[in-house]
Amino acid sequence: MSDEEELRLQLSKRLSDSGHLRTRPWRQAVESVPRHNFLRGGFFERRDGNGPTAWTPVLPSDPTWLEQCYEDDSLVTQIAGTIVPGDLRGEIMRPPTSSSTMPSLVVRMLEDLQVSAGQRVMEIGTGTGYSTSLLCHRLGEDDLVTSIEVDAEVSGRAGTALAQCGFHPNLIVGDGLLGDPDGGPYDRVIATCGIVDLPKEWIYQTKPGGIILATLSGWMYSSELARLTVHDDGTASGSFLGGRISFMLARPQSPPPLGVLPDLDQGDERAASLGADILNDWDTRFVAQLGAPRAQRITLERDGHTEHVLVDVESGSWAALTSSAKRWTVRQGGPEPLWDSVEDHVTRWRNDGAPGLDRFQIRVNDKGQKVTWLAA
Repeated sequence: MSDEEELRLQLSKRLSDSGHLRTRPWRQAVESVPRHNFLRGGFFERRDGNGPTAWTPVLPSDPTWLEQCYEDDSLVTQIAGTIVPGDLRGEIMRPPTSSSTMPSLVVRMLEDLQVSAGQRVMEIGTGTGYSTSLLCHRLGEDDLVTSIEVDAEVSGRAGTALAQCGFHPNLIVGDGLLGDPDGGPYDRVIATCGIVDLPKEWIYQTKPGGIILATLSGWMYSSELARLTVHDDGTASGSFLGGRISFMLARPQSPPPLGVLPDLDQGDERAASLGADILNDWDTRFVAQLGAPRAQRITLERDGHTEHVLVDVESGSWAALTSSAKRWTVRQGGPEPLWDSVEDHVTRWRNDGAPGLDRFQIRVNDKGQKVTWLAA
């Protein structure tokens, strides 16, 4: 047995022991598909320091490359929309834009998709193609798998790696939020990117009774995995599965540039019943996003104190919170009082016993999406 085959078996065992890999067909897929084949262009390794996060390339010539390919880690494969590991010598301090998702999350989602033999699957976000290859292996017929990627170069590299493994799914370069209008309907839809609003196109392209699995996020970057069933009336509903899952947001739903900040010394000021520190908790921040779904969160140092700011670029609404002597003060401006809405949502959620995100439900129809929770 080669070193690479042994590493595949070790990865399968770790994923099974952790409870993420639960059924034999997906275990066989993990044991058969070489993840390193989808990382031959290398990946970026994070370097933490006192300043901005830096990334350095790890290439196949590096002695640790192969073993790292089979660690249960997400591996960044593109920086700033265009830069790949082979382009760089040294460090880069720009944001990641594409990655190979950690295998435990990949297989957990594939298991949660509840796919069966003969079903047609649409994947949003091809990435390196590793999860696409697992789908192809599981379903046994390449024409049952369609994968959509917005970046032509990323899709091209994935296609090459898939072909080297003997897989030839339908690969589409385009906006995954639009789905595949000419190829549906599908039995299953799975998204490997975060979304703020679940596209109605996905519902229209899924058979009644079919399943959509997607990570609902927001611009405060708390997110959760949702599984929805599509109904005969063109709506979809479901629940959140728990686990604090996070993906890079789909590029068309990424937050707009902040631009010039409003004058934070203006606005209406009052004592805040809840402070900005509530946003440090994942579940609470998710609830806060429901109250201010288009708000971005930043922290500023001004006049010797820390200011926690929410800004809705599109509406012009904003809220700035400061703490003094264990008391919080909020100033708000624009057409909508953002922090009032956050406090209202979080207070109602706490009064209901602060149920976990696995007790949240989502419904999507022509009017949009609505997230609610069941009291604890």
